Formats: sequence, C-alpha cells, structure tokens
Amino acid sequence: MILLILGLILWVGAHVWKRVAPDHRASFGEKGKGIVAIASVAAIVLMVLGYRGAEGTFYWGRSGAGTGINNLLMLFAFYLYATAGKSTRITRWIRHPQLSAVVVWSVAHLLVNGDTPSFVLFGGLGIWALAEMVVINRATGPRGSYHAPPIKSEAIAVVATLVVFSIVAAIHMWLGYNPFG
Repeated sequence: MILLILGLILWVGAHVWKRVAPDHRASFGEKGKGIVAIASVAAIVLMVLGYRGAEGTFYWGRSGAGTGINNLLMLFAFYLYATAGKSTRITRWIRHPQLSAVVVWSVAHLLVNGDTPSFVLFGGLGIWALAEMVVINRATGPRGSYHAPPIKSEAIAVVATLVVFSIVAAIHMWLGYNPFG
C-alpha cells in the first residue's frame, strides 16, 4: 500500500505544481513539461505496482450489472478524454473533459472494485481530478465563448474512443483482469 500512496502523492504533486507554485514551475520553462512527464510515468509505475501488491478489506466485487455499467462508463470516460483534443460539442457543457474523464473512470472502477486499495487508487485520483477542476476554475476565471466544431471532430473522437477502449480492454485481459466479466 505504501507504493500506491507514494505513487498518488507523486502524481498529485506533479500535476498541481503549476497551480501551487506557478513561478517555480515557470522557471523550468519547457524542461518543466519533461519533469512532469517523467514524474507522471514514475507515479503510474508506483501506483500499478502498489495496487497489484496491496491488500485490504473487501467490501464488494463484480456483478453482471456492475460490469456492464462499468464498461458503458468507461466508453464515456474515453470519449470525454478524446473530446479534449478535438473540441467536440460536449465541451460546450463540460469545461474540463480530461479531468471529468478521470472522475467517470474513478466511479466506474469503484463500482466493480470495492476494496481498500481500490478506494485509495480510484477514489484518490477521482478526488484529485475534482480538486484540480476547482483550482483551475479559480485560477482562470469564467469560460470563454463556445464555437461549434465541425462534424469531423465528432467522428474522430468517436473512432478514437472505440480504438483506445479496445486497446485498454486487451491490456486488461493480458494482465488477467477481463473487463467483460
């Protein structure tokens, strides 16, 4: 559990650095992006290793309905993430699609993983994403105007969603976690 918690701390620290200490982050210039990227990869490795080795109290597990809802939520989470890069119509209502995707991902995973390590990992990242949205909104003020994107952006986001969902599902199966029950 220690590796999992260290990974979460590293992830949060790397991602809030720009908001908590903007001058310090800016002093690194473009190298700061590399530092955040390296810290993020290290955090993911720590979280994965920590989660796989963590033990804790078990409260609930998968059910048929929970697995189906989880998969639908994951499709939506991947779509939200894809919309950030293509500015689709949903970004008219959702200001932070990538962070919103993390929240949906977190809820989806907690639906089918009801144990202490899952609460720490998925709950921790979900809380981080919500807090990050609040901090960004306070720092940047009101949202700018919205311009409807071309339909091509919508199609690209949907295709990207399906491709990434398939790849992630295959990786989960390869690791021994069949996302389809």
